[in-house]
Amino acid sequence: MRTTITLRYLLLFMLLWAGSAAAATGDPAAGERKSSMCAGCHGITGWRNAYPAYDVPKLGGQHADYIVSALKAYKAKQRAHPTMQAIAATLSDQDMADLAAFFSAPKQ
Repeated sequence: MRTTITLRYLLLFMLLWAGSAAAATGDPAAGERKSSMCAGCHGITGWRNAYPAYDVPKLGGQHADYIVSALKAYKAKQRAHPTMQAIAATLSDQDMADLAAFFSAPKQ
């Protein structure tokens, strides 16, 4: 009985893990093509927002999961930034994964 339950949980875990890995797979080349909207703020060294005043974060080198998580939070309005909320609202999950793959990829 205990072995059956353990195997069921193991199978469930493997299915969930496989599903999340597939959902998080992005195409860096597609992300590069989609990244032009990001460069207007995130591509300018030392750029600061007018209001509220803060440094615009660097995207290059960020962890892919963090980028996807942040974009989803903006889309759900769980992160407060009107411009980022508007941009994220236009992105599909695949767009987010592609952008994350591009920005997290090591640059040569």
